[in-house]
Amino acid sequence: MSTSKKDTFYKYITEGNATKGDFIPIGAAMLDGETLTNAHVNIPLKTMNRHGLIAGATGTGKTKSLQVLAENLSEKGVPVLLMDIKGDLSGIAKASSGHAKIDERHEKIGLPFEAKSFPVELLTLSEQEGVRLRATVSEFGPILLSRILDLTETQSGIVAVIFKYCDDNKLPLLDLKDFKKILQYATKEGKAEFTEAYGRISTASTGAILRKIIELEQQGADLFFGETSFEVEDLLRIDDQGRGYINILRLTDIQDKPKLFSTFMLSLLAEIYSTFPEQGDSGRPELVLFIDEAHLIFDEASKALLNQIESIVKLIRSKGVGLYFVTQNPTDVPEEVLGQLGLKIQHALRAFTAKDRKAIKLTAQNYPESEYYDTTEMLTSLGIGEALVSALDEKGKPTPLAATMMRAPMSRMDVLTDSELKTLVAHSKLTKKYNETVDRESAYELLNEKIKKAEAEEAKEKAKQEEAALKKAASKRQAKSKSTSRSRSTRMNPIVKVLTSATFIRSVFGILTKVLKK
Repeated sequence: MSTSKKDTFYKYITEGNATKGDFIPIGAAMLDGETLTNAHVNIPLKTMNRHGLIAGATGTGKTKSLQVLAENLSEKGVPVLLMDIKGDLSGIAKASSGHAKIDERHEKIGLPFEAKSFPVELLTLSEQEGVRLRATVSEFGPILLSRILDLTETQSGIVAVIFKYCDDNKLPLLDLKDFKKILQYATKEGKAEFTEAYGRISTASTGAILRKIIELEQQGADLFFGETSFEVEDLLRIDDQGRGYINILRLTDIQDKPKLFSTFMLSLLAEIYSTFPEQGDSGRPELVLFIDEAHLIFDEASKALLNQIESIVKLIRSKGVGLYFVTQNPTDVPEEVLGQLGLKIQHALRAFTAKDRKAIKLTAQNYPESEYYDTTEMLTSLGIGEALVSALDEKGKPTPLAATMMRAPMSRMDVLTDSELKTLVAHSKLTKKYNETVDRESAYELLNEKIKKAEAEEAKEKAKQEEAALKKAASKRQAKSKSTSRSRSTRMNPIVKVLTSATFIRSVFGILTKVLKK
């Protein structure tokens, strides 16, 4: 590499990455296979709420790049939420043990390396160790719940009616058994009540909704819906050293449950958007979320769900929240979402097939053109821990595309042991707050009580009617018996017997005949 080319490139990179405010140095630029010490690639903290993408083939360093960003955000006092699908991020709670290769890498980059641990909170959606995350059905609301269940317009209307009925009758909708119970009630015991107040509800439609709910339950949603509801403000904690907590959501046991994952994500983002105040131009994000294996959100998402995600991605940055999708290929993320991502860290891709080569060409088009790189070629020649980086500067303009040698994580690049994990969970204040299961009286219990009362009233009324019928029948029998007795009594009277005898009648008629002849 000529000295003039190197000098020109160095100036190009350093000027393009110059920042006035706080920033995160993630590595040093590379040109023609050489790492340029002190040609640092920086990400302005101010633009970290403009979302981003970390992509690359398995084993190229995506997780370590995520770890580097999370650590540096924490040091700047910015809380982080990591979706840990593969279960390899818990080591952030412990300092790196160091390595000669790490020292060598940082010498090339020109950045000091210091082993550190970070404040970590372990969260869970299932029965794994960690703080239990839950939300009630009421908190979802009819629109969000309908979109998650991928309901038709008619079915969504029924869900809205169910929520309205529960509001009107003060029936808390906490978990899925509450919702299933009210659906069944609307077409059975409470059919007349619903028809009179809200219109007739089709059993075919409620049956279809119930099947969708059962499908969601089979992916473990019954563990997610309920109390105690998680308060998103607890994601914003700062430790006594001024570092933001790194909240790690352990999702290793729901890789095959994308419906549950997307349900949780949409619920969380909607709650954050409705709860957090408008941030304005504060110069730093309020919270940054990293979604590992992001394709799990999009693979089975309906069009309505994708539209909801796209809307939230567009709007949530005004709340000071940054979303970072981590996946193997940028094509895993819908174009509408991809177009909203300001930071792109692209690790190497593999070109084993014609389809792979086509995908690489499409990926290259997502990056700014550069006179220093053939982007398509670079995508297949990057080494482990190297990436193409394009960020936004403080004015919102893309920084120069830079092939970057990424810095190493300061924390452990491995998982916690079982004993370390149990100790971390045992010392958590949030575990005590959220891990007690609460099953207070809600729609399920109240409706069952209502049905029992109605059945008791119905049985009482039926018994009354039966008693009245028995009395009436007895009265009829008594009257009939008296009539029969009178009739029998009359017939047995001697005078009546004489008057009604055949001999007496003939005698009378004989006398009458004689009289008439005279």
